[in-house]
Amino acid sequence: MDETDLIVDSAKESMSNAIEHLEKELLNIRAGKANPIMLSNITIDYYGSKTPLSQVANINTPDSKTIAVQPWEKSLTQDIEKAILIANIGFTPINNGDSIIINIPPMTEERRFQLVKITKQESENAKVSIRNSRKEANDDIKKIEVSDDMKKNLEDDIQNLTDAFIKKTDLLFSKKEKEIMTV
Repeated sequence: MDETDLIVDSAKESMSNAIEHLEKELLNIRAGKANPIMLSNITIDYYGSKTPLSQVANINTPDSKTIAVQPWEKSLTQDIEKAILIANIGFTPINNGDSIIINIPPMTEERRFQLVKITKQESENAKVSIRNSRKEANDDIKKIEVSDDMKKNLEDDIQNLTDAFIKKTDLLFSKKEKEIMTV
């Protein structure tokens, strides 16, 4: 593998990472349906260390408007309830002694527009990251010693990669926007 392949592969990997990050961020944006991922950032104090909720409880969705959290140790129920409240994610947990039930409120139109705005911002961040990868690759191309024609071909390859990843970003945004706006 020569220097030119390394530049293209590095740019491709960097752009792929931007898409992966965008996909993870979009999973955290709730679209009105209950999803265990909504609680993925919540940690509780478990024997002195911060532990993700998913490692101390079973989290599932019995229906599209409810999240059920079943702790593996009953003594954790109150700690989990408190952690959900402290996380300030807009949910009020109901503690029935054995488990925690979270009812997902229906979204208002205003909230849907806010979520689309957040989604748009996340996709723009991904595009900036992809373009930065292109810039770094083009800077690396200028430093290597190959013919001007070869440099031009490499820059074209990098631009084609950039266009493909930007298109994928737009596709992810459109899909998420549709999901959010569907009542």
